[in-house]
Amino acid sequence: PVSQAPAEATPAPPPPSQPARAPRLVAREISGITFEGVAFDASSHRLAVVDQPGGPGSRFPDARSASSAGKGLAAINAGFFTPEGAPLGKLIAGGKPAGSWNRASSLGSGVFLESPAGTHTIARRETVSASAPQRELLQAGPLLIENGRPVSGLDPQKGAVRILLIWNGGSQWWFGRTSFCTLSELASALGKGSPTGGPIRHALNLDGGRSADLWVSNAVSGGPLTRRSAWNRPVRNFLVLVPR
Repeated sequence: PVSQAPAEATPAPPPPSQPARAPRLVAREISGITFEGVAFDASSHRLAVVDQPGGPGSRFPDARSASSAGKGLAAINAGFFTPEGAPLGKLIAGGKPAGSWNRASSLGSGVFLESPAGTHTIARRETVSASAPQRELLQAGPLLIENGRPVSGLDPQKGAVRILLIWNGGSQWWFGRTSFCTLSELASALGKGSPTGGPIRHALNLDGGRSADLWVSNAVSGGPLTRRSAWNRPVRNFLVLVPR
């Protein structure tokens, strides 16, 4: 799929600060697409990139094991990888880099990162320095929502279960999976509503399809929950929710 940026818009100011809420399981249907995932506040919790330098499945067979190894509360599979098992793009896990900067593919057009100061962000790759130090970084894509608006030019044909990450521009985040849909349908649905009911500043597509894997522990309000099909393939990396 080819991802095209929407017309430039004046960035909206971050939503006003609110008291941190404990992570919670949130499920909602929007335009016929079911969303299941975890909403959390980045002031009290963070997403850590968990990589497997030995290749897909070399340490963790699924999201549950990747999360449990680091005392995480929930986890999803994360970035794309090559047939040889290497990251398809740049990845930084706990300050340790892997892969190389993906400058061309739409599957690397968006970036999730955590700065050395601990700030979580989603950004378009052209606005991120490939050499700047980061605590965590994951290239994926395409962007589904950018500056509050659906991204145009997304694939309207190929359907799959999707894994995604949503940010409201402040401290509120949501990650999870959807029911079967195309990228175009997903962006359109997110333009009409959010799994949490709040605003969306940016939404980033991660590796879905046979890689889709969501695990939520009973420490999360509304959990536990496991969404992983029997035919899932091993993956290279995960995003794991942990307390700050």
